[in-house]
Amino acid sequence: MMKCDPITGACLLPDVDEPVDATAPATRHAWAVRYVGDPMCSWCWGISPTVGALAAFCEAEGIEFSITMGGLRAGGGDPWNAEFKDFLRNEWRHIAETTGQPFDFTLLAAPYFDYDTEPACRAVATIKLLQTRNQLPSSTALKFFSAVQRKFYVEGQDPKVADFYRSICVSLAMDFDEFRAVFASPEAQQAVQQEFVRCRQWGVRSFPTLLIERNGKTETLAVGFVTAEQLLSRLRQEIAASITSV
Repeated sequence: MMKCDPITGACLLPDVDEPVDATAPATRHAWAVRYVGDPMCSWCWGISPTVGALAAFCEAEGIEFSITMGGLRAGGGDPWNAEFKDFLRNEWRHIAETTGQPFDFTLLAAPYFDYDTEPACRAVATIKLLQTRNQLPSSTALKFFSAVQRKFYVEGQDPKVADFYRSICVSLAMDFDEFRAVFASPEAQQAVQQEFVRCRQWGVRSFPTLLIERNGKTETLAVGFVTAEQLLSRLRQEIAASITSV
């Protein structure tokens, strides 16, 4: 069963074998902020407003911002029983109280649900492929990611079904048929697996995690729940410290 820490506000990856080495993306800018999460990670939904504020700050300051899928429960496997549903219910209630984010509990009444997060992560990886292919705005991936979170947590819909993404694509003025074709392709499957590997190469073991990259060196900015005020204060301190050290 997945584990979430109510104190830090982080969902932990299950134990996995160490991945084979893979090449991380080349650094294009001296500064970058990396958000590592999963659309079906409940604390990632809890921190969504903070991430939105962070992305806006980075855009205003000329700092590269990107999101990487972590694969919290890629492949699923948790039995859909009373114990697991009670865990989710209690976790979602706690996150709602802590963050103010809305949750719908209708899904927990379903007789069966496979909590496999790979398709939702692959959907975001698909959008990133289309973002590059079609030269879409850099904000597209995060908007899509946030819309997936809302449709799952607030509307209780199943992100493993391709049609789940139809209304999201429409809202972003994207071609759903093109999305669906890429979503089901080996290209998207490979892309999301590469993101899972990258996450582990960075040493990320829980979500949400925010990293800061400077001149190719990556350090942790925050792990778990943090308010926008707290996070932006930390980032400003990092920027100020970097300026004074020059």
